[in-house]
Amino acid sequence: MYFRTGAIRYLTYYVTFNWGGRQMKEENEVQKLVRTLRARAPDDAAELLGRESPEFIRDALKLLPDGHARKVAEHLPPHMRPVEPHSDSKDFVIPDSLVELMDPIPASVPVGTTVAAAVEAVRRAQVPTELTYLYVTDVGVKLVGLVVLRDLMLSEPDATVDQIMLPKPFALNVGLSLSDACKAAVRRHYPVYPVVDAENRLLGQVRGWRLFEQQIIEISAQPGQMVGVQKEERAFTPLFSAFLKRHPWLQLNLLTAFMAAFVVSSFTGTIEKIVALAAFLPVLAGQSGNTGCQALAMTLRGLALGDVDKRPKLHLVMREGALGIANGVLVGLVAAAAMWFYASRQPESAPQAPMLALVILLAMSGSCLMSGISGVLIPLGLRRVGADPAVASAIFLTTVTDIVGMGLMLGLATMLVL
Repeated sequence: MYFRTGAIRYLTYYVTFNWGGRQMKEENEVQKLVRTLRARAPDDAAELLGRESPEFIRDALKLLPDGHARKVAEHLPPHMRPVEPHSDSKDFVIPDSLVELMDPIPASVPVGTTVAAAVEAVRRAQVPTELTYLYVTDVGVKLVGLVVLRDLMLSEPDATVDQIMLPKPFALNVGLSLSDACKAAVRRHYPVYPVVDAENRLLGQVRGWRLFEQQIIEISAQPGQMVGVQKEERAFTPLFSAFLKRHPWLQLNLLTAFMAAFVVSSFTGTIEKIVALAAFLPVLAGQSGNTGCQALAMTLRGLALGDVDKRPKLHLVMREGALGIANGVLVGLVAAAAMWFYASRQPESAPQAPMLALVILLAMSGSCLMSGISGVLIPLGLRRVGADPAVASAIFLTTVTDIVGMGLMLGLATMLVL
C-alpha cells in the first residue's frame, strides 16, 4: 500500500514537472519569437511565422500589437490564418503616436563599461540577433551615446564604451506625432531610432522601416483625401462604412457646384448672344483645374516632407503663381487660336472672332494664375485652422477655379465683345 501510494505520488510529480516544463519552454519560445516578429517587417514576419504550427501561429499573433498582427496575418497563406484578418467591420487603423510603434530597448550599458562587459551584455540580450545598436546611458538613464556592434566587436576588451561610442546621437522625442517623426527621420535613413523624453531619458526605440511605412501610408493616402476619401479606408473596408465616409464630401461638392452654376447663370444673356463661349467653358475649367491640382500636389508633398516650413510662404505662393500664369499664357495662346478658328467659321460670331480669342487668352491666363495661387493657399489655410490640409482640398480648389475661370471669361466677354 505504501509502495503504491509513493509510486502514484512520484508519477504525479513526474508528469506535472515534465508537462509544466514543456509548457514553460513553449511559452518561452513563443515570447522569443514574438520579440523577433515585432522587429521584422510584416512580410518577413509572416515568412518566419509560416514555418510554425497553426496553434503556435495563433498564440504568437495574440501577443503582437493589433495593427502589426493584422498586417502579418495578411501575408500568411490563407490556410494558415487563424481568422480572416478583415472579417470584422473594423476599419484599417493607422497609429497616431510614436509610442504605438516603439519597442523596448534590447540592451544598454552605463558610461564607463568596458568592451568585454558590453559584449557580455549583448550576449545576455533577449534577442541578440535583433540588436543594431548598444545604447550608453548615465546614472539617470539619460542617453549619452550609442555603439555600433561592429565597432564593439573590433575594439580591445579593456577599452571602454566611452571611447568607441557615437556621442549625442539623434533621437526622437516621445511627444512627437508620427508625421513629425517621419519628417525628422526622412533624410537620415537609420535602421533604428532611439526614443527619449523631454529630459533625454531613454524610453525605447523605433525601427526605421516602421516610420517609413507610416510615411508611405500618409503619402499614398493624399490623392484619396483630396477628393474626400479618408486615409483609413481600404479596399476591404465594409461597403456601408465606406459610404458613410465618402457621401458627406459629395454633398459638399454638390453645394460648391451650385455656386459655380450660379456664376454661369448670371451670364445667360451673354451665352445666348455668343454661343461659341459655351464650347470653351469645359476647356477653361479643365486647364485651370489641372494647373491648380499640380500646385496642390506640390504643396501637400512639401507639407508631408517638411519642405514648406523651410522657406517663406510668400515665396511658395509667388512661385506657383508665376508657374500658373506662364502655363496659362502658353495654353491660352493655343486656346485663343482655336477660338479664333472656331468663331470665324460661325456666321453669327465671325466678326467677333479676334475679340473672342483675346477673351480666351486673358481668361485662361488669369484663371491659371488664380488656380496656382489657390493650390498653395487652400492647404496652408486648412493647416492654419487646425484641419488636415489633404482632406477634400481638391473640392475647394475646383470650386475656386470654376468660379474664377468661368466668371472671368464670361465677364470679359460681356465687357469687351458685347
